Amino acid sequence: MYIVVDERQYVAAEYIAGFDAQSVPARSLPGFAFKAWLSESSAGDLDAVRGFVLGECEERAVCTAAIRTVSQAPIIALNESRSLEQTLDLFTAGIDDVVRRPVHVREILARAEAIRRRGLRAGEQSAPAQDRQGRLRVFADGRDPEIDGESLILPRRERHILEHFARNRGRQLTRAQIFNAVYADHGSDVEESVVEGHISKLRKKLRMRLGYDPIEAKRLAGYTFAG
Repeated sequence: MYIVVDERQYVAAEYIAGFDAQSVPARSLPGFAFKAWLSESSAGDLDAVRGFVLGECEERAVCTAAIRTVSQAPIIALNESRSLEQTLDLFTAGIDDVVRRPVHVREILARAEAIRRRGLRAGEQSAPAQDRQGRLRVFADGRDPEIDGESLILPRRERHILEHFARNRGRQLTRAQIFNAVYADHGSDVEESVVEGHISKLRKKLRMRLGYDPIEAKRLAGYTFAG
């Protein structure tokens, strides 16, 4: 999930549509509501955020500091000025990258992925999550998981669900929490129940390759990645 913060509704809508075209969940928030959303979101919901896009909003430096208290996801600022001083101020505030509008969502995704890779090389993020036997490895940088050293090619939604499970290992997740992580926007036309279909397909693929199911399900309660 990507969070777009911009006071201009038409700009936010433009980028939400762009993320949707890439099958990437995203939601927009105006600046005045953003810090409240940060403070009220659960750890599971924040773990699902893959990046923040900060457009025109007051106190971007303050927003950046607030993000860093709860998340290490990439922060990319949209800049419409050629001012070197403004760009340097954004980097000094702790923003990871600055791009000039107009910019395609695919470039934003590529830049966020590059920031994550640099973090992995620098040891800022944890090692791939593994199952108890060390056969399944789930990465946090967009790569497909591996079983016994060989890639398990998954559709984007199933991979995102598995990554979300791995980031919350041992924690019981409800269907709604998983839906929010994968689809993000409560206003989506997609029914929440579709998550169960994705999880069912994912579990079947894992059982076929592993010989057992690393995801425990409890009726009416939720799912747990036990490994």
